[in-house]
Amino acid sequence: MIQIGNFFFKYRNNLFILLYILLWMPGPQLFTEAVFGPQYWLIPLVSGLVITVSGQLIRGITIGLAYIIRGGKDKKVYAEDLVTTGIFSHCRNPLYVGNILMLFGVGIMSNSLLYTAIVMPLFLFIYQAIVLAEENFLRGKFGAAFDAYCAKVNRWFPSLGGIGKTLSSMEFNYKRWILKEYNTQFVWLAGILLLFYTKYPQVTGEGEDRWYTFGLWLLADVIFYVTVRYLKKSGKVTE
Repeated sequence: MIQIGNFFFKYRNNLFILLYILLWMPGPQLFTEAVFGPQYWLIPLVSGLVITVSGQLIRGITIGLAYIIRGGKDKKVYAEDLVTTGIFSHCRNPLYVGNILMLFGVGIMSNSLLYTAIVMPLFLFIYQAIVLAEENFLRGKFGAAFDAYCAKVNRWFPSLGGIGKTLSSMEFNYKRWILKEYNTQFVWLAGILLLFYTKYPQVTGEGEDRWYTFGLWLLADVIFYVTVRYLKKSGKVTE
């Protein structure tokens, strides 16, 4: 599993792009009108949005409260420090939990039986392998300190005990959140927009003019991305 995790760690960013593309693969619906009635589409739309937004919120709070160097080094697992503060004091992998919820949410929104039954379990297997590879590195570098951390904090399921104290005791760095998340936010929002306009004519309408509205929303997303990227790269806005 560790070898598998090290392999997929190199390509984990590209993996997200592939998984987003698979949202539109043909196949049977997860929720159907025959089973759930004429308003069946509300189930994947509402539940999917709630789940995927929850994932984005978890990522945002995690990044805003405690800094962590992401991305590895030379496409390999790497960490300079063992981060145990903020949301990391309640879950060892809150960013990955956020990713899982974000992807599972848009998977539900796609209303695809194949996606939720095949793609998501495969994604969870890959993430488990990546986490085991990261833990192997952290245990080798930080030794007893990491083992003690593991003994107190769950790998996947966040502990909500004392979460209020954690949130109130630390200052939320919204600039860090925006500057470090703008890539993720751009892709995530673009995916949600495309799902709306390809899967939910009940909301967007069926006329050709809906694509004009889609274009305006997508343009706003692009402007957000370009603006934040410019401010970050130019140094006009820093953490």
